[in-house]
Amino acid sequence: MENDKIVVGLDIGTTKICAIIGRKNEFGKLEVLGMGKAVSDGVIRGIVTNIDKTVSAIEKAVNEASEMANVNIGEVIVGIAGQHIRSSIHHGVIIRNTKEDEITIEDVRRLSNDMENIVVPPGNTIIHVMPQDYTVDYEDGIKDPVGMSGAKLEADFHIITAQTTAINNINRCVKRADLVSRDLILEPLASSLSVLSDLDKEAGVCLVDIGGGTTDIAIFYDNIIRHTAVIPFGGNIITTDIKEGCMVMQTQAELLKTKFGRAIAEDANPNEIVSIPGLRNRPPKEISIKNLASVIEARMEEIIEMVQSEIMASGLYKKLAGGIVLTGGGSQLQGVSQLFEYMTGLDTRIGYPNEHLGKTVVEDVKSPMYATSVGLVLAGFKALDDREDLYRQRQTVSVTPRTQPKVEAGAKDIFGSIRDRLKGFITDDIGDDTWK
Repeated sequence: MENDKIVVGLDIGTTKICAIIGRKNEFGKLEVLGMGKAVSDGVIRGIVTNIDKTVSAIEKAVNEASEMANVNIGEVIVGIAGQHIRSSIHHGVIIRNTKEDEITIEDVRRLSNDMENIVVPPGNTIIHVMPQDYTVDYEDGIKDPVGMSGAKLEADFHIITAQTTAINNINRCVKRADLVSRDLILEPLASSLSVLSDLDKEAGVCLVDIGGGTTDIAIFYDNIIRHTAVIPFGGNIITTDIKEGCMVMQTQAELLKTKFGRAIAEDANPNEIVSIPGLRNRPPKEISIKNLASVIEARMEEIIEMVQSEIMASGLYKKLAGGIVLTGGGSQLQGVSQLFEYMTGLDTRIGYPNEHLGKTVVEDVKSPMYATSVGLVLAGFKALDDREDLYRQRQTVSVTPRTQPKVEAGAKDIFGSIRDRLKGFITDDIGDDTWK
């Protein structure tokens, strides 16, 4: 039963490492059983730079979540981000033996599996192969070709790659924390599972996840992921700007940003002053809220311009009826959604990860700050592409009860090898030698 399955999401972020344990309730909603978090000192802009510090933080977060939920954690679904992430569109073609027979799930997966073998830049590894629209015998714009007749099956694929060393470092940290990485999911895709509805994705929407080290972008249209990008700026660069612009300590700059920060300087009261403690034997320092807002606005405008250029590059600017959905810790900055609307001309709202949430023991999990963490747990129950869920259901119906597969805990590569997927389910009955 899916209600009995427990999934753990591990978000290794720049500012925090968060572990969330969840399961599906009887209504199909995600029930959060436990959450743990730790300060992330060993990660810079999504890339692990200190293995030992990252391992310690993972252990702390996982132990905290484990004690709260009263379960032992063995496998986790891990998020990956960073400026090394690259995405590109590739075209794939297969010729079937006969055009009279129906196109099967195996044909679709064979086409997807072929894309795993494309040449990528040295030092990079493919982490997601995501189909766009299919073409059957030159008839294009087909979402689901299974059941159609045709000899030539083609598709455009959204290929996402990551730096091999970055992947290895994440896996090394997870392994040293005595955990097994079940799947590796691009973080903006995980966030999209928790904050976007099917209606948003169908209408056309740009998800902007403003984290500590990076701002992640995922653009959906017609229920299909069309464009992804990672901008190497996030909330931390704003904190650094405040530190240098107002000549204060890093911790003071972070507090100024979260407690008094505004994204639009015009809205700030010029007469409002904040007094912060001075250094040893020095008087307190007075900071103008309007000056603080001016520093924040300048950097936010730069980030928004980069987001706008990615939307334009996708070619979907005029198709985003759902506008922009902001999430992540940086989305909580006062006035940020209004600044996005003003600069991009698109409707903007804040996305909260409660789209699929049921009851939870931790109310904090409903904050945009935990959108990625919640999405990673959801990835254990739901594929990144709705068509894959449909194919799994069809495959479940087509196999006999003895070989009926269980729901997988992850959704890393949307279309995996059908033989590999079935192998694990039946080797226990017939022995490994059959497959050799």
